[in-house]
Amino acid sequence: MSVFKNIAFLFIFLFSFAQAEAQTTAQKTRILFVFDASQSMYGRWDNGQKIQIATRLLREIVDSLKSAENVEVALRVYGHQNNVTSDGRNCKDTKLEVPFSSKNHNKIIERLGSIRPKGTTLIAYSLEQAAYDFPDDKNARNVIILITDGIEECDGDPCAVSLALQKRGVVLKPFVIGMGLEPEVIDAFKCVGNYYDATSEATFKDVLGIVISQALNNTTAQVNLLDELNRPSETNVPMTFYDAFSKQVRYNFVHTIDSRGNPDTLPIDPLGSYDLVVHTIPPVGKKGVKLAAGKHTTIAVDAPQGQLELKMNGYNEYKDLKAIVRKEKEQEVLVVQDFSYIQKYITGKYDLEILTLPRTYIEGVNIAQSRTTTVEIPQAGLATIAMSAKGYGSIFQQKGEELVWVCNLNSISARQSIVLQPGSYKVIFRPLNSRLSIYTKEESFEIESGQSSQVKL
Repeated sequence: MSVFKNIAFLFIFLFSFAQAEAQTTAQKTRILFVFDASQSMYGRWDNGQKIQIATRLLREIVDSLKSAENVEVALRVYGHQNNVTSDGRNCKDTKLEVPFSSKNHNKIIERLGSIRPKGTTLIAYSLEQAAYDFPDDKNARNVIILITDGIEECDGDPCAVSLALQKRGVVLKPFVIGMGLEPEVIDAFKCVGNYYDATSEATFKDVLGIVISQALNNTTAQVNLLDELNRPSETNVPMTFYDAFSKQVRYNFVHTIDSRGNPDTLPIDPLGSYDLVVHTIPPVGKKGVKLAAGKHTTIAVDAPQGQLELKMNGYNEYKDLKAIVRKEKEQEVLVVQDFSYIQKYITGKYDLEILTLPRTYIEGVNIAQSRTTTVEIPQAGLATIAMSAKGYGSIFQQKGEELVWVCNLNSISARQSIVLQPGSYKVIFRPLNSRLSIYTKEESFEIESGQSSQVKL
């Protein structure tokens, strides 16, 4: 018998399949009680046997749920059908005794009264099977409450099962409620979930009530996007709540401020914790966000923003001019911004690479709180290159004695028009049918804003 035997634990697993489109509608909550009926449940605890205390408290909880709206319950039991085998255990002894339905509370209460402990403790396998007891309903909140008086005896690994189910997005991080556990035992269950200690029948009852309250109570939150004066004035940006353990997306919202200037109230499930990402440029957020069940939680995130406007001084000859935006002195591309478009950024300094010909680089552009920073570049000009024949060539920008490549000419056309920024240029060209390099031609030319230059080769 394990040294942890005769200790009662309550593991709570949340199965959440609700997507963002279902968040504004009334969700159905399904609670599956997974009950331990192994032989050790005959052991004494407080003023009676564990089986008597556990079934009585569970019957009371089930009876109290009769009037709860949008709530269904079910019962799975393990260790109750067969006596232990020759090796001292039966590791498949688990059964869904009362499936989900709208009015099955009395069936569960009646079945709990007839259960007699017989077998062993098979937590991991029972949890695996319990995952299949819920109807296929993506809009429901599916909760498992596992009541057991001992640790795994069938070589299963509840921690591994919990981890696998969370990674797959089937369950959230569980809650663990133990009765009078030693510190080393508590540490052993940290991999399974959040731990709660129940040292007596009274505290066990209180904890069970807290768990049900967390499963049923309406819980809300608001996200305050703070500016540089710590005012919740920033808004109109998407944000994502990820499960902090499984990294699965739980909720997507676009932040809103109401007519009174208050951030919108969000319905958020209190079970588990979240990593919040606010999709500003660059993104900001907060990790390990926890909500109090049945209460309103305010989540503050620093998100001061200003605006960047890109303009050309005069008519824009480019068909689709864009700029690559990076944080100052960094290589990662944050966004590619269109010209004549105003984009919000977190306050700070940025480097711009504007996709003109040749490229225009502007470093250290400062984005200030609630202001629009305008970056204006000179109007381009137009170079029309007329060649005697088709051929190979390139355009270079002249920077003193240095030639900097700008673009290649189209080898299948003898006449081309190319939009270029103001400056000094040189075109170098060899006709297609001229097989010797000595036939290379070159011509220098100037580009002025808004003007056309004719270049003949």
